[in-house]
Amino acid sequence: MNYLKWIFLIGVMCGFVIAGCKEPMMPVLTHKLVVTGNQHSIPLYPDEEAYLHTSHEKQSGGLEGVVGDVKQNLTAKQMDDQTPVQIVKSDDYGSVVTVTDGPMKGQSGFVAKQNID
Repeated sequence: MNYLKWIFLIGVMCGFVIAGCKEPMMPVLTHKLVVTGNQHSIPLYPDEEAYLHTSHEKQSGGLEGVVGDVKQNLTAKQMDDQTPVQIVKSDDYGSVVTVTDGPMKGQSGFVAKQNID
């Protein structure tokens, strides 16, 4: 009978702990998006392939460069400077990130390597 009291007490304590954890824990190591050069915002591409294709067009110059600029404005979401993100996956060109705070919280996409701090 004494065991039932302890089991009940432990169950109640576990219930308080679970009820107190309403939000998931923030990642220990957070990163931020940063603008470089003459940028005012950071493009968040849907995937790495879209980033590579658009950046190649922009670097070509001429009419193809203009098409690359237009394509960037259509395919990429513009993120504010200092937006907190969590890195999901990273490679030589950049990282797949998830926004952890702000109006775009939960959005995922690819960001160029020079725009991550």
